[in-house]
Amino acid sequence: MTVNKNDTGPAERLLTPGEVAHIFGVDPKTVNRWSLTGKIPSLKTPGGQRRYRQSDIDALLGAPTGQPVRTSEAIAVGRSALEVTCSLR
Repeated sequence: MTVNKNDTGPAERLLTPGEVAHIFGVDPKTVNRWSLTGKIPSLKTPGGQRRYRQSDIDALLGAPTGQPVRTSEAIAVGRSALEVTCSLR
């Protein structure tokens, strides 16, 4: 899923709780809990489901803007997904 804030800018990828959970190596319910406590910003779909901006997740992992990071690549940008996960708890 992508979201476009205006018709002139590029669309930003939105991640599901499951995709974010895979990146951080946690359960999707943990990702939703982080969102409810304000540790990760989220959006709600019209159907009430949570989605997470790729750029917000990349920022948490310390990734350069515009370059998505997966768990296996997190160490290359200076922070492991485990370090980020521990800081969110």
